[in-house]
Amino acid sequence: MQDRQPGFLSLAAKTAVCHALTYFIMGALAFNFLHYADSISKADSGMKPATSAWVLFGPALQVVRGVLFASVFCPLRSLLFHRRNGWLLMSWILIGIGILGTFAAPGGSLEGFIYTTSPAARQFVSYLEVVPQALLLSALLCYWVNHPEKKWLSWALTIPFLIGIALPPLSLLVPKK
Repeated sequence: MQDRQPGFLSLAAKTAVCHALTYFIMGALAFNFLHYADSISKADSGMKPATSAWVLFGPALQVVRGVLFASVFCPLRSLLFHRRNGWLLMSWILIGIGILGTFAAPGGSLEGFIYTTSPAARQFVSYLEVVPQALLLSALLCYWVNHPEKKWLSWALTIPFLIGIALPPLSLLVPKK
């Protein structure tokens, strides 16, 4: 069974692709349906505008986070991949440590509920974006790793990934009116 486990480079590439895609998809959905534009436009939001170069490079920079995630998943390969509910364990790791139990105090974390002044209802709304992303990332990555014979899947994920990370920064080349 160990020989069926992905090597780090393969896992890092697949994790980066899956994370960047799910980040882009869930971010776009949240931006539209959770009305992020209204929140971001407020002077005290603490957020950069959607036209900021940093924001436009955001999807491409998620590759770094994908590699970071892979460095956590790699030693846990035998628990996560080629197992019936490995994707659920991966989801719980992401949700339990990365969202709820983070050492910082972002909204929606245990520390965020204690130490920030953001209303609890607003913090819970963030779960509508980040929890489905953790589930989608885990399910997609585990399926891809567990089915290496499906070469079409590599193309089906890599092409939108490349488009998704290239298009936002390319918008900086469009002349401003």
